[in-house]
Amino acid sequence: MRYALMLVFLIGMHCGSVYAQTDTTEAPSKKVTFTIGALYTNNANYYGQTAEKAMPYVATAANVQFRSGFYLTGTAYRLLSDSGTFVSASSAGAGFDFPIGKKLKADLSYSHTFYPADSRFLQAANSDNASVSLKYKYWMTTGVNADYAFGKRNDMFVTLSTEKQISLGSFAKGKDLITLTPSVDAVAGTQHFYQTYVQERISQLSKLGLPIPILPGVPANSQTVTEESTRFDLLSYNLRVPLAYNRSHYMLQVEYQLSVLSDNALSGAGTNHSFVNCSFYYQF
Repeated sequence: MRYALMLVFLIGMHCGSVYAQTDTTEAPSKKVTFTIGALYTNNANYYGQTAEKAMPYVATAANVQFRSGFYLTGTAYRLLSDSGTFVSASSAGAGFDFPIGKKLKADLSYSHTFYPADSRFLQAANSDNASVSLKYKYWMTTGVNADYAFGKRNDMFVTLSTEKQISLGSFAKGKDLITLTPSVDAVAGTQHFYQTYVQERISQLSKLGLPIPILPGVPANSQTVTEESTRFDLLSYNLRVPLAYNRSHYMLQVEYQLSVLSDNALSGAGTNHSFVNCSFYYQF
């Protein structure tokens, strides 16, 4: 699940230590590391897009990073509004990150997310995700990420991003580090996932005898998604401002994200979304 419902798929777990979590061009760790994490977010986020109702959730995650750069990840999600099973979705993945040069780093990964049949996640149709990314570090860190999301439907996404880590000092004479790492990105892709989301939401509500809302991007008279879902369009612009407190073995982070959807986004053309994420990671 790309962006792992915007869990920022275990920030810093691909690095040698949590202390260096925002330095994405570090060489693979010289030792095997195991990291666990917990996160709260005020709304599930798929490339800056959301379902028709807010879906706050908590998540727990684990990552094992090997010396070679190979890593394994697992995440469990619990929607706070979910009165059913304890786990609302879960994912497992594997990847390999490696340096190409002193300033260039690549990452290859694959993940599968297990959704229940009646999942309300916007991206439930895209249960599998294969990803490749390149990041180049200079004064800033600039990257490009391509995702092939597939399952019930197939979609392709490309994200261009740039970020800058800013050190805000230390509380404990060099034993800790406070960082602010603002980033901006633009996402383009197809939207078959939204077509399936609309169809399944209508089916779920019809079975329950509930009124069907007018969903964004869907004609009120037919409730069908147009051929626009097959086009590769600009979907969103995203600004992230994560504030992190880093120690040698753990990290606390609060992040604000503002997403502006393009006029081509079927899930809500031209609308804005705000996300707040609170996370904690501990590395052994």
